[in-house]
Amino acid sequence: MAAPKGILALNLGTQTISLAEFQRNADGGLILSRLKQGEILGDPSADPTRSLQTKLQVEQLVGELGLKGRSVNYAIASHVIFTRPVTLPSVGDATQVEQIVAFEAQQNVPYPIDEVVWDWQLLDSGDGGQVEVILAAIKSDLLDEINASAQAGGLKPAVVEIAPMALYNALRYNYPEADGCTILVDIGSRTTNLLFCEPGKIFPRRLNIGGSSITTAIAKDFGCSFSEAETRKVQDGFVSLGGTYAEPDDAEIARISKITRNQMTRLHQEIARSITFYRSEHGGSQPVRVLIAGGTASLPYIREFFQEKFPGMEVDYFNPLRNVTVAESANTDGLARATHTLGELVGLALRGLGNCPMELNLRPASVVKAEKRAAQRPYLITAGLCVLSALGAWWQYYENAADRTGDVTRGLKQKAEPLAALEKKIKDAQGEVDTLTKSIQPLAQVTQEREYWVNLLADLNSKIPKDFIWITSLELAGGAGQKPEAEAPVPPSKPAQGRPGPKSAPAVILLAKGLYLSRTADNNTGPAVVDEFIANLKTSKLVEPIEDAKAGYVRANDDTAEWAFKFVLPLKLTNPISFQ
Repeated sequence: MAAPKGILALNLGTQTISLAEFQRNADGGLILSRLKQGEILGDPSADPTRSLQTKLQVEQLVGELGLKGRSVNYAIASHVIFTRPVTLPSVGDATQVEQIVAFEAQQNVPYPIDEVVWDWQLLDSGDGGQVEVILAAIKSDLLDEINASAQAGGLKPAVVEIAPMALYNALRYNYPEADGCTILVDIGSRTTNLLFCEPGKIFPRRLNIGGSSITTAIAKDFGCSFSEAETRKVQDGFVSLGGTYAEPDDAEIARISKITRNQMTRLHQEIARSITFYRSEHGGSQPVRVLIAGGTASLPYIREFFQEKFPGMEVDYFNPLRNVTVAESANTDGLARATHTLGELVGLALRGLGNCPMELNLRPASVVKAEKRAAQRPYLITAGLCVLSALGAWWQYYENAADRTGDVTRGLKQKAEPLAALEKKIKDAQGEVDTLTKSIQPLAQVTQEREYWVNLLADLNSKIPKDFIWITSLELAGGAGQKPEAEAPVPPSKPAQGRPGPKSAPAVILLAKGLYLSRTADNNTGPAVVDEFIANLKTSKLVEPIEDAKAGYVRANDDTAEWAFKFVLPLKLTNPISFQ
């Protein structure tokens, strides 16, 4: 008998996409047989091409591993999913529990219940007449968009898991002997997920601090783009040990390490508040150990930082492969340094073994309908065979007539075969052209748009005078739903007499609103600082200042006793991206 196919696990992280194949061993455990990972470019909180990049990465990973058409369990990042523990009265009838949970879901989920996909899981049987469950919900349209990326390359979704819940299954599988309360700190690119785990109790919490917070702080401090700051963080970043430790000889590396420590200090403060909240509001125990996971946990000295901040706790990296065998066929290059990033994959693979402590499943309605159709397929095949039998009887009736026309048909086929072969070649060539065109379009869009607004803001920041002037807001004029204070279209250039002018796309106007400081005894600035800003902008390659009141230009004089004055400066984007 042929060996059963392995279990596929796909983790759709905000910056890293991971695809792995696991096998069952003779003892019912897991064997990691193959692993591939890919990175997504750009700011994970602002890049509009993220879904396209995710789909391309999944297609590439599926193609490299040759897994097209296989079933897959995949995990979604927690920041797009609503999760909440809810305490309910204890009832003996399972049907009544489901009814109560459905009512609580309608009260707690912040969207109409018919617009979401939701599920629930019993966390604790409870004492004193109460039970605790966890609710999870995601908007249906957002789930369909994510599922389209997961299905890229022909994959068939079987289980749709929340990343922290997959980590919880991996934790229980690899640390069955752990007593007391354990905090799993999963530091991702966009968020940090906390899991408080102790016998009979689990409490998840999401913090809006992650690796991108460090990158953004570095970009702001060094005045560089997000992608440049990310490269510097990966190459030179580490958590400064502080205290009496000597700083690096390179002053810029020392700055990066201090910026990283400041962000990690913010994270520690939020973790400390979460511990207090867990103990006071949910009756939890004092944690005895901290396990660190996630891509940002790869920063050097992060373990030493948390050991310094939690002196009474055991601090270590989370090892999701502790009870998992790694096959020689797995891509083990650098695996030892990235083991703590594989927790979601192991948790997803455990769903293929069954009997997991956490079994939430947020499958889209389209996937559920497809499974029902697959279950009905045998009956449809039987009905089809009956129809074919009836048609066979009629076929016998017309068989003689077919024989008479057979000679003519064969003659026509001989003439048509060369043409059919030529038609097939043309269709194959056209299919290749369409495939190449489709694959190029997302990449071209990624190249154009991923850093547009970052570069625009950096350009404005470089042109504005250092003192006595501030930009308070940037607004799109016209079609973006905003009206300037003095609304009027920018007058088009007059075409040559006797010939119609060429049609052009409407200009995209950005209104830069702000304040400048009034003239005082200590300075002689006033409106001149606005003029200096406009003169600087005339050298920009991204915007053109418009000093026209009809287009919205406002610059108040300082001939009054006011301290500061408003100004509105219309900026024409010289090479705008699409706003569709």
